[in-house]
Amino acid sequence: MTSSSGDPIVRLKGVTLNLRSAAGEVNVLRGIDLEIAAGETVGIVGPSGAGKSTLMMVTAGLENPTDGSVRVAGTELVGLDEDTLARFRRDNVGIVFQAFRLVPTMTALENVAVPLELAGRGDAFEAAADALSRVGLAHRVEHYPEQLSGGEQQRVAIARAMVAKPRLLLADEPTGNLDGTTGEQIIDLLFGLARDGGTTLLLITHDMELADRCDRMVKVADGKVVEDSAEDGRTDQAAE
Repeated sequence: MTSSSGDPIVRLKGVTLNLRSAAGEVNVLRGIDLEIAAGETVGIVGPSGAGKSTLMMVTAGLENPTDGSVRVAGTELVGLDEDTLARFRRDNVGIVFQAFRLVPTMTALENVAVPLELAGRGDAFEAAADALSRVGLAHRVEHYPEQLSGGEQQRVAIARAMVAKPRLLLADEPTGNLDGTTGEQIIDLLFGLARDGGTTLLLITHDMELADRCDRMVKVADGKVVEDSAEDGRTDQAAE
């Protein structure tokens, strides 16, 4: 599924990120070029330390690259100030972290309503309740994170990421802290919500079977894209 304009929803060109450490400068990303079409599900795979999570942070505008262009949903993120980036994420991007990142002093309903409240939505709590119902937690809206299982907490995090119907959903090892059965349920939920909402899904995972469920697989190693199934497909077609 592609956008009507044909423009990719994500376009990274020549993205590098260099960080300083006690041992000297570390080249975390080293010239990333990547385009993702609207509606695609893309699995980002690679070894630990390859730069997968950093790639997600740059795509979300949570980390500024040292060089290159990061264009998401038609907006160039490089050079924007923090307030503008925060508004952009609020309106366009949902993020699901491995560690859930729920506010412990807020109920499930309040956690999910936060992004809508920040956007000034008068129906924030009604929409949050609906989002929690869609992830199977209508009966847990008044519970606090510590009263929920790991799988339930991740469902709340997914509801929070999806409640504003983002154009792009980024998920970083969303099943990493869950048992196998619960993890499969969470993944089915993510794919289903993305499909139903026409949302582009960028999924970072070490699980190759999970990556195989995506429309496309991109392998990152040593801060570079080293394999891309979309490129492989185009190469195969050209050879026929």
